[in-house]
Amino acid sequence: MRSLFLLILLAGTGLGIVYPWATTNFSGREIGTYRVYDRGGAFRDVDVALASADAPVRVLVDLTTLAPPVVTPARAILTVTAATHGQTVLAQALNFYDTTPRERSPQLPDPILRDDAGLIREVQPGIYRFTVGQGDADNVQIKSVDLLLRAGSGEADQRAQPIGFSLMAIGFLGLVLSLRRGRGKPENPNSQPPAPRWGRDADKT
Repeated sequence: MRSLFLLILLAGTGLGIVYPWATTNFSGREIGTYRVYDRGGAFRDVDVALASADAPVRVLVDLTTLAPPVVTPARAILTVTAATHGQTVLAQALNFYDTTPRERSPQLPDPILRDDAGLIREVQPGIYRFTVGQGDADNVQIKSVDLLLRAGSGEADQRAQPIGFSLMAIGFLGLVLSLRRGRGKPENPNSQPPAPRWGRDADKT
């Protein structure tokens, strides 16, 4: 039973965590990575030519900070907008709340956080202007900001995470209960050698 519950836990982790993360960050092909901010300078707009074949386009933002930021869901660190033909097609505030800082390399230990700004599902051929700006969270020591675009990016099935989290809960609880039952089992009396009926130790029985 422990093996079964372990498999359920692993399946739930893959469905609820790994699958959405991989779909967001790696599906499709990379259009490009664009530096939009360096510390001491100003935010720069990026103009990118997109074609209908690029749809849907995933917009990601990498935030490099001098120290791990204190993030809250109510405060936006950055804002992202995309516009084409005079029309805004994407507008998103990023709080980086559910992201895990990572290091680019041991030689560059500054923490990097990635957040998903969303999808441009329908792409009209033309120039798209991407504008990244600072949000209302003013206590973040921003070192640099990169904009990443991925063409043909998939979108995780909305049913995957709830099902995955349910499987994780079932697997975890099952493992805990099976471990407790295993510890609480009484010793099998047949596993002990029988007490001597005669000889020197007979009077100890």
